[in-house]
Amino acid sequence: MRIRLVATTAAAAGALAALTAVPAHAAEYNSALKIRGIQYDAPGSDSNRCSTGNTDEEYLTIKNYSRSTTVNLKGYVVKDAAGNKFTFTASHTLQPGDYVKLRGGNGTDSDANNVVYRDNCNFMWNNDKDTIYVYKPSGSRADVHSYTKSGSDQDGNGYITYHG
Repeated sequence: MRIRLVATTAAAAGALAALTAVPAHAAEYNSALKIRGIQYDAPGSDSNRCSTGNTDEEYLTIKNYSRSTTVNLKGYVVKDAAGNKFTFTASHTLQPGDYVKLRGGNGTDSDANNVVYRDNCNFMWNNDKDTIYVYKPSGSRADVHSYTKSGSDQDGNGYITYHG
């Protein structure tokens, strides 16, 4: 009896340690919409000139991971750690398994090409580290991820994948 009690106590302590070791940015939220990946460092030298810059090469991929629910992005908000934000003001529908690339710069939004432009030629994501927040229209958090260039981008290509 005592051996079983010690083993149960040790297992419970291990489970509690595992729960407390999970960083806040790894929390799972009840949302079909999640961050699939981020090209936080646009290829080449950063230039935020609207006509010749490369802010459109910086993008966030958001995917609808639901098997049956269609999600309208209207009202969803994407923010970074500094408070820079983008709000989806137009309807953009994601079918189950579908995704959208939220790109910097200017361009034509397209459901067919799965792209929405921020219509802002400034870079949103830091090249060294940042936190990405996605909020539902209700204001509740849909997803969040932090990254560091040295700790999250193992191959150094400026792209990080989340949620497989």
